[in-house]
Amino acid sequence: MPNRLAEETSPYLLQHANNPVAWYPWGEEALAKAKQENKPIFLSIGYSACHWCHVMEHESFESQEIADYLNEHFVSIKVDREERPDLDQIYMNAVQLLTGHGGWPMSVFLTCELKPFFGGTYWPPTAGRGMPGFDQVLKAVVDAWVNRQDKVLEQSGILTERLQMIGAGTSESSEIAPGRILLAIDQMRQSFDATHGGFGSAPKFPHTMNVDLILRYYDQSQDDSVLPMVTTTLDKMSMGGIYDHLGGGFARYSVDEFWLVPHFEKMLYDNALLVGNYVDAYRLTGNPNYARVIRESCDYILRDMTDERGGFHSTEDADSEGEEGKFYVWTPAEVHQLLGDPVIADRFCQVYDITESGNFEGHSIPRLKKPLAEYARLLETSEEELRDEMNRGKEVLFHARCDRVRPGKDDKILASWNGLMIEAMAGAGAALAEPTYIAAAEKAARFVLQDMRNEAGRLLHTYRHGKAKLAAYLDDYTYLASAMFALYEATFDEQWLVECKSLVDQAIEHFYDDDQGGFFYTADDHEALISRNKDFYDHSVPSGNGVAALVLAKLGRLLGNESYLALANETIAAGADVLQKHPFAAGQLLIAHHYLECDSREVVIAANDRAEIEPLVRQLAKIYDPTVLVAIALEDEPESPLLNLLKAGKKLLDDAAQVYVCENFHCNAPIAASQYLSDLTTNGNEAGPMV
Repeated sequence: MPNRLAEETSPYLLQHANNPVAWYPWGEEALAKAKQENKPIFLSIGYSACHWCHVMEHESFESQEIADYLNEHFVSIKVDREERPDLDQIYMNAVQLLTGHGGWPMSVFLTCELKPFFGGTYWPPTAGRGMPGFDQVLKAVVDAWVNRQDKVLEQSGILTERLQMIGAGTSESSEIAPGRILLAIDQMRQSFDATHGGFGSAPKFPHTMNVDLILRYYDQSQDDSVLPMVTTTLDKMSMGGIYDHLGGGFARYSVDEFWLVPHFEKMLYDNALLVGNYVDAYRLTGNPNYARVIRESCDYILRDMTDERGGFHSTEDADSEGEEGKFYVWTPAEVHQLLGDPVIADRFCQVYDITESGNFEGHSIPRLKKPLAEYARLLETSEEELRDEMNRGKEVLFHARCDRVRPGKDDKILASWNGLMIEAMAGAGAALAEPTYIAAAEKAARFVLQDMRNEAGRLLHTYRHGKAKLAAYLDDYTYLASAMFALYEATFDEQWLVECKSLVDQAIEHFYDDDQGGFFYTADDHEALISRNKDFYDHSVPSGNGVAALVLAKLGRLLGNESYLALANETIAAGADVLQKHPFAAGQLLIAHHYLECDSREVVIAANDRAEIEPLVRQLAKIYDPTVLVAIALEDEPESPLLNLLKAGKKLLDDAAQVYVCENFHCNAPIAASQYLSDLTTNGNEAGPMV
């Protein structure tokens, strides 16, 4: 008989709806039951693509014996961390304080007042692999609750006070010493893997915010020693098994230092952030391989991760048919059967490292051990001919793979992650002059803005199968506001600026801390929890405060809004301690700080109509210069309520389009648009909009 999770919309919660555990969703019913019966709460937090979450479910939550014990002694609550990142933040902090590490599945024991007193991550059902059994843990917790409850309550109170201090995120000083970006760059140098790319060793994660920071630092400093940290990382990732060479897109992380064996789950946010990295690197270097990765990754999202309404789905699992990675691996026999020609099949296996012994549990994950150009030399053919041959082979294998049992997909739509992908699609469409991606970004934006709001016009966090719910978090507002700004930059349609400003204003009204500065993660009218967090650190996604500071700074400069600029600076000052002590861990906040430290540059193009300046607009979109903002002033367009200050006095000369380059709203003499385009085309990225 299904438990109470059967009425939920989260695919992760629905996966547990038929467990014998009497699961409750987080809510008043469960909390009231715990108080009424004086039972501790067992809180289990995970997500649908989590491999070890599936393992613990099968081993423990499907066990009748363990379920009976849980049902007798606990009120058991199951939470999808992607639906309730507010709960995940608080209780992950608790687990890290208790154990020194964290992860999912997260298992936390709470008092009736929701204060944590014990926790961990995965436990096997019985003792093994150097870990206590979940059965032992449950009995020990019950013993403590029954026989030493006073001590438990005292410990939970102390831990909660510590969580509240961490969550407040208050800095001792608002002063930020100079050289923070240099310190962060030096920290990155120390952990950079010059051979395989990336930072640190195994497991190796994409550090997308730090890649962004390095690119910005390089653009300003022209320090050639730092660029290989980006290019080596992006090159090696796109060659490794972490990249899906057949279908496009990136897996979550690599379990080794070589980017070979991924944890095969694919997350929307990883792909959005990585597309952004490759877009920026393509604009800077012109490397055609980066353009290929962008196209393949965006096409993957549009093909496999896009809802018919336009929103983007959340994740794809690592497992299919009960095996991790089964959907993605190959044997030489399979390749030979599909490609037919033994010479072509042998070459394909050689290039993509598909061997008899395999590189993953007796099978092979396709990867490039060396660049395609080197294989072409070894095989005595041209790179172009080899690429065409490999592309034909990949297409055959891809279509054959489509007949396999796919990994499960979490098809809920999250406002925050959609914001990241909308921004990535808009940037990709502009950089590659690909209208399909811009159209997809606009469709997704319209969907979120129309279908993921409540009656008061406030954002909702999650949507699935026609139902939007849960009050939005800071990330939802800031990521989506940043996406609206990116859509304006890609289209110059001012409706997106209007939406950006609206989202920013709502975030300021409901999330900003007027006393200490910075933004809380939850709104002022959110459900009261044991802590109201204010996060400045990046995790797998950028910090909401870092994104808020950057979008406030960009919007403030474009609109000439000094209050936005002041709030951006105050937000960064609120995270001063983080930038002082751990700049490497707060890349997004440091990006915002760096942006505000750089001179403001705005480029206004005055023209009769858009068609007249389309070549110039396309050329500007190909250039990497993150300090520049571009606007268009057309002769026959109505007055702009938002951009009047910037566009004032920007006129054509002799009926010819002009370019006005401004710094801090002081503009240089206009340059004929035709001359400006000629300079850009001749000098490439070096000319930039700084001319």
